[in-house]
Amino acid sequence: MVDNGPGQLHAKLDSLHSLAVLPPHECLAVLAHEFSGKIVFSTSFSWEDQVIAHMILAAKLPVKIFTLDTGRLFEETNYVWSRTNEQYQTRIEAYYPDGKSAESFVSAHGPNSFYESLENRKACCYIRKVEPLRRALAGNELWITGLRAEHSPERENLPQIEWDEGNNIIKYHPILHWSTEEVKSFIYEHGIPYNTLHDKGFVSIGCAPCTRAVRPGEDFRAGRWWWENKETKECGLHAHS
Repeated sequence: MVDNGPGQLHAKLDSLHSLAVLPPHECLAVLAHEFSGKIVFSTSFSWEDQVIAHMILAAKLPVKIFTLDTGRLFEETNYVWSRTNEQYQTRIEAYYPDGKSAESFVSAHGPNSFYESLENRKACCYIRKVEPLRRALAGNELWITGLRAEHSPERENLPQIEWDEGNNIIKYHPILHWSTEEVKSFIYEHGIPYNTLHDKGFVSIGCAPCTRAVRPGEDFRAGRWWWENKETKECGLHAHS
């Protein structure tokens, strides 16, 4: 990971911020060259992630693409994963939960204990998502994500290129300020495989037991961990202080 003093890091981020004005596909090309061998993209096969995957794969950029297979994904998500591999002649790498940790947690608390308490839900997210992500990011310097500001008010003021203190890595959000209509138009224009759950009211798609469709009038995050208070709805992958 990046190992610079505060001054060097700030200078690096300042220089990278100027790239954010470029169209996403151009910025990705520049970053892929500058961080060659140490740049990764995490995909959950959402609309947003499929847009970015297309930009990377169609241009054959040297960016490693990986996903977190939690063991509780929707079948529709697995289908998009397979179709993406086929269409772009690629093999997206999967990172899985540590087997012993998952076995111990389920044995002690049950398969659906995340409904019972916030502590259990966060522990499940940590085992299935946070810890595998740390393994996936290890040794890299730049992490590309599909975050969009429209999904959460807390993301409206995020810079497109930022420092992630928790994971000790630079993050780039190529389509942070794209609207849902822009994302959908790009998908349809380029014939990109997408998760058909989006057509059924699913906005943010995660693990099957923790995701439902959003009802009319509800916000974008209402379908995730719907039994919890709004303030607790994070799994830890993109936590900000």
